[in-house]
Amino acid sequence: MLSIGAFAQIGQVTHRMLRHWDTAGLLVPAHVDEFSGYRSYDPSQLERLHRIVALRQLGFGLDDISSILEQGVDAERIAALLRIRRAEVEQEHRIAAERLVDVERRLHLIEREKHMSQIEIIEKPLPAVRLAAIRHVVAEQPQVAAVVGPSFDAVAAIIGDEPGSLATPIAQYDTIDDGMEVIVGYSYTGPARDGFDIVELPPTEVAVCGIHLGSMDTIAESWQAIHTEVIARGLIHDGACRELYVRAVSDDQADWVTELQQPVRRTP
Repeated sequence: MLSIGAFAQIGQVTHRMLRHWDTAGLLVPAHVDEFSGYRSYDPSQLERLHRIVALRQLGFGLDDISSILEQGVDAERIAALLRIRRAEVEQEHRIAAERLVDVERRLHLIEREKHMSQIEIIEKPLPAVRLAAIRHVVAEQPQVAAVVGPSFDAVAAIIGDEPGSLATPIAQYDTIDDGMEVIVGYSYTGPARDGFDIVELPPTEVAVCGIHLGSMDTIAESWQAIHTEVIARGLIHDGACRELYVRAVSDDQADWVTELQQPVRRTP
C-alpha cells in the first residue's frame, strides 16, 4: 500500500486534489483508517491516477472524466470528446490572441505616445430591453439635450406609479437620413398606454462599453474614446448606440454614472 503522500508524489498531484477526487468518486482510496481517516492507495491505482491526470491536462471536466472512466475507453467516444475539446481550445486561443493584440496596443500607447484612455472600455453582450419610450427625430446634435430630459419626465409621469418601472432609464441614438432618431424611456413590463410607445431593443452579441462619470457636458469625449477603441480593435459599428443612466439624480450631474454602449461586429 502507498501512503497518500507517496501516491501524490508519484502522480505529481497534491493531497488536496486527491481528497477532491475521492469526494467526487473519481479515485477512492483502497483503504481509509476508520479511526484516523488516513488514506492509503494500492499501487495498481496509479494507472487510474495517470488517466485522470492525462484527461485533466486535455481540459476535460470532472463529469466527462467520470463518464469516461465508468464506460471504459472507447476510441470513437474519446475522439468525439476530443473534437469538442479542440473547438473549445481553438476558441480560447482566438480570445487569447485578441487579448495579446490589445495588450500590445495599450503598451504602445503608454510607452510610445505616453497616453492612456480616460475611460476603461470592455466588450460584452447586451440583453434585449422592452422600453416605455418616446421617439424624436432631431436635425442636429445640439438639439438632443433639449428632448432627452423632458422625455424621461413625460414617461415617468405616466408610469411612475408602477413599482420598479423606472429602474432602468435608457436612451438610444441612431443616425438617419433626416438627422438623428432619439428613443428615450425606461425598461418596462407593463401594458401600453397613451403618451408613449413600446419599443423593443434587440439583444446584441457584442458591444463596446465604457463608463462616463459626471456631467453630460463632457460625454462627447467619452464617446470619442469609445469610437476610437472600436476602430483600434478592428471592429465595425453595428447598430444604434445606447446610454444607460446608472445614476442620474443630482441637478448638477457631478455624481452621474452613465454606461455608453456601442453595438459592434467583427470584420470578416
